[in-house]
Amino acid sequence: MDENLAKRMRFCKTLPSIPAVAIKVVELANDPDTDMIQICDCIAYDPALSAKLIKAANSPMYKSRRSADNLRQAVSMLGTHATIIITLSFSLASSLMKQDGNHQNRINSDNYWRRTMLSALASRALGEKLGFKSPDDLFLAGLLQDLGILAFNAMMPEQYMPIFAAASSHDALLKLERETFGSGHDEVGYELLKQWKLPDYITMACLASHGKPSPQEVEPTQADCVAVSGYIADCLLNYGDVATINAAVIAAKSWLDLDESALVEVIEIINFSLQAAQELFEINIYHPSELDGIMSEAKELLAMHNLVKIRELEEKSQRDALTGAHNRGYFDTALEREFELSSKQGLPLTLAIIDLDHFKNINDTYGHPVGDDILIAAVRAISAQIRQDDIFARYGGEEFVVILPGTSLLSSAKLLVRLKDSISAISLDLGDGRIVSVTASFGVVANMDGNLRFEHKDDLIRAADQALYAAKRGGRNQIVVWRSSLAGVE
Repeated sequence: MDENLAKRMRFCKTLPSIPAVAIKVVELANDPDTDMIQICDCIAYDPALSAKLIKAANSPMYKSRRSADNLRQAVSMLGTHATIIITLSFSLASSLMKQDGNHQNRINSDNYWRRTMLSALASRALGEKLGFKSPDDLFLAGLLQDLGILAFNAMMPEQYMPIFAAASSHDALLKLERETFGSGHDEVGYELLKQWKLPDYITMACLASHGKPSPQEVEPTQADCVAVSGYIADCLLNYGDVATINAAVIAAKSWLDLDESALVEVIEIINFSLQAAQELFEINIYHPSELDGIMSEAKELLAMHNLVKIRELEEKSQRDALTGAHNRGYFDTALEREFELSSKQGLPLTLAIIDLDHFKNINDTYGHPVGDDILIAAVRAISAQIRQDDIFARYGGEEFVVILPGTSLLSSAKLLVRLKDSISAISLDLGDGRIVSVTASFGVVANMDGNLRFEHKDDLIRAADQALYAAKRGGRNQIVVWRSSLAGVE
């Protein structure tokens, strides 16, 4: 942490402070011999806190089959560890909100606390989803992960406010803080939590949550959950914003290896607990009438994001890695579909196989990288000429195929000539005075065009191959249309 900032923290009298009951609870949390009676005695000194704890034990957040009528029953139902963490969450949140409200130079407090509460709920929900033993630890860490923002604002409001206001996102805020003050709110918050003597696993989770994701082979940590929780909170606060959806998806995948479907489940857990949390912490995040709509929209956007990703993966799997043209698998499926449609409905279908002439010589003379550049240039030339409904693919090696649905041989003639000419116009300057050019031979055939009819798509491909062979045997750089006299000539 920056030395000047650390010194300022040591002597600052306006930093957020920890309430007396929380100090006692922290002592109990750090004592391995703490028992239920000590916890009850400590909480009983604060009637408001006792009432909240009983209410929490009976809330949907804890899904208890029994109901608690008094503090002893509530602590018994929740367990000693959970009771300590929940009590800390209540007392710290209540105290910090009150101290924040007393500040004259305030950050946008409503947004800060709405994001903080959603982060806490999201952190806890991620813990539930991943099967963590103590999700309430994650709630507290999520609640405190951005404590440093309050500390910055308390120490230097006039310097900090412009920084806070200028940040376009939470990540941008952290970057601006580090550039301006030498440390970010993660380090400042960590120092304050250490002063409060909170358990190390809580303070370290808050600090590490602003770092980098753990390696994928490492099991997710509390810090990973806390890190992702902020992105989920932004996603829910800025519902409908595709950018925050994308950021949440990327964070969940990077930190926790969770996909969009898992995020939908996490949002459902948050939705289940949100109304109870708003009442327990006396904070208004959403009006009840908004809640279902917002959660539904967030889940719908995540589902759409997943669908888009699936389509992108499908599209990527159907593309040739070098040239970007559709690959052989895509061509086989497309031709089968178009051939069946042509045969059933009597629609003409033209197929052209294109072979780059003397391509082996290019590879042997200039090297394979130049050959690759020629292939890429040929794909660009062909793609620029074909129509929207035409289907173009790399067939293999230096061979390409074009399917022209609903197009007769006569109608396809001009387009095929343009394709041949566009390939002949390729001129690759190697920069040393050498220019590489290329030509192509075309074998063309049609189905359901006059008397031209084929029984199977493989017969159509075979005929196009025969026409291509005739084009190459006839001198190359030409278009040959299949005719019955070419049958059996290969």
